[in-house]
Amino acid sequence: MKILFLVYHGFSEFSGISKKIHYQVKGLRENGYEVHVCHYGFDDRGHRCRYIDDQIVKDYGTGEWAAMHQRLDYRVVYKFCKENRIEMVYARCFMNANPWLIRFFKKLNKLGIRSVTEIPTYPYDEELKSWGWRTQIQLKIDQTYRERLGREMVAYVTFSDAEQIFGQRTIRISNGVDFDSIPLHQFHSADDGALHMIAVAEMHIWHGYDRLVAGIGEYYRNTPHPRKIIFHMVGEMNRHDMNEGNSYHPAYKAMIAQYGIEENIIFHGALFGEELDRVFNQCQFAIGSLARHRSGITVIKTLKNREYATRGLPFIYSEMDSDFDEQPYVLKVPADESPIDVQRILNFIDQHQFNPQDIRKTVEHLTWKIQMKKVVDEVFDNKL
Repeated sequence: MKILFLVYHGFSEFSGISKKIHYQVKGLRENGYEVHVCHYGFDDRGHRCRYIDDQIVKDYGTGEWAAMHQRLDYRVVYKFCKENRIEMVYARCFMNANPWLIRFFKKLNKLGIRSVTEIPTYPYDEELKSWGWRTQIQLKIDQTYRERLGREMVAYVTFSDAEQIFGQRTIRISNGVDFDSIPLHQFHSADDGALHMIAVAEMHIWHGYDRLVAGIGEYYRNTPHPRKIIFHMVGEMNRHDMNEGNSYHPAYKAMIAQYGIEENIIFHGALFGEELDRVFNQCQFAIGSLARHRSGITVIKTLKNREYATRGLPFIYSEMDSDFDEQPYVLKVPADESPIDVQRILNFIDQHQFNPQDIRKTVEHLTWKIQMKKVVDEVFDNKL
C-alpha cells in the first residue's frame, strides 16, 4: 500500500511534534507500507518550498504572496498522488480548513484515494485564545470550513474519546511511543534524601506547573521539618503564553520569590539527548499536565504520559487518560486550581517501589507500529 503523510508545516530537529511525526511514519513503514512524506519548509536561499521525501516539488519563492500561495496551492501534491498511485493520505490538522483544501481532498476522493486527518488535540479552540490576531483570523476561517472538510475524510483521527468531531466519525487511537528512541530510566541517587521531580514540555498554561510550584511553596511553609524537594523544569515557555494579561499566566519567578524557594526550582531550558537523560536519571518522579481544564479538555491521551511510562518513571496528571488512570504507578490529582499536595507525592513514592522495566512493559501495546496499523485497518474497513 502507498501512503502520503501530509504535513502543513516544516520540521525542526528539536521539535517534539517533528519527532512524533517521524515516529508515526516509521510505524507505518514497520507495517510494510510505502510511505511518502510531504511537508513545507524553506530552502537554503530562504525560498518557501513544498517537499516530498526531501525533494523540492514546488518553489513558491519569497514574500507575502509566496506565503499565501503555499497555503492555497495543492496542485503539485494532487499530481504526485495521481501519478504515484497513492491509496491513502494521512494529513495532520494545522487549523487550516479552507475552500482550497476542501477542493484538493474532493479531487482525491474522485481518484478513489481515501483520506484521514489527525487532530492532535481536541477540542483546540480554547488553547488559542491567548494567541495573536493572525491566529484568531485563521481560527475563524477554520471554524467556517472544518465541517465541510470533514465530509471529504473517511474519518478524523483523534487521541480523545470523541466518537464524532465536526460532524465526522472518528478513529480513536492513543499517542504512541518509539522504544528505540527512549532509554530506560536509571536512577542515580544523590544520597541526600531529596525528592527530585521532572517536567519536560514546551510550557503552556495548560501544563499547570504553577500548581506544583505553589504546592512546593505551601509544603515548605506548613511543614516543620520538610524534606528537600527539587523540581526540574525542562523546556521553554511558549511565547503565546507570556502575555501578562492572561489570568493563568504562570508567573513562576514571582511565585518562587514569594515562597522563597529559589533553590528548589531549576529551569534547565530545552535539553536533548544525553543531557536530558542525565536530568531524568536524577529524578524519581515525573510531572504530566496539571491543568488541561484551562483549555476546556477533560479527556486526552498525551504523548508525555506515554514517554514517561516508556522510560519507566511514575508520574502525575489531572486529566482523564484511560491508558493510565488505573495504573499503580500513576498519581491522579483534581482538575482544578488548587496547589498540588506535595506530601501526597512523598507518601506515594515512599510507599511504593517501582521497577522501570515493569512500567515500560505496560505500554508495549502503545507502539506507533500498532497505533498506526489501527488507523489503516479502519480506513479500509468496508464498514466506514
